Amino acid sequence: MTLSEEARERLADVVALQPTKNAELQDQWGMNSGSEVHGYLESELSDYYYRDDDSLICATDEAAALVGAETETDDGERIVRVPVLQAAVLGVVAGPDEDSESVVSVLQKLREAGHDPAVEDVRSALRNLSNKGLIETVQRTVPTFRLALDRDEFVVEEMD
Repeated sequence: MTLSEEARERLADVVALQPTKNAELQDQWGMNSGSEVHGYLESELSDYYYRDDDSLICATDEAAALVGAETETDDGERIVRVPVLQAAVLGVVAGPDEDSESVVSVLQKLREAGHDPAVEDVRSALRNLSNKGLIETVQRTVPTFRLALDRDEFVVEEMD
């Protein structure tokens, strides 16, 4: 299957954001609905993605090779490509050896760092990072969050 330049760029997004959801790709691609994302995936990228046991969108190994995506640094650190807000969350959320914190706590830290997202955007970012295995959810009275990995185990690259 020969891919157009747009399809190759979108495939790179799938590789970078995996595991991901229709809504995250919808935001990244500027589409109007999750149905539009699903239609695009099926019509243009069907050979290069699959859904895991949790129905999250993942790229095939062939897709990663096709777009030349590096997954590790020379030092063995995992390369994580995430949108700007998720990168900011990774920079402020409690570390793996610290007490986990609420969405509101993370929001306050983001605001102190010069960001001003909506609380729902922070909640969504935390869930997406949890799906990627970077954030751990600790259930208390309300869900709380902290890094699942030490910060020196991964490198964050912000996506446009």
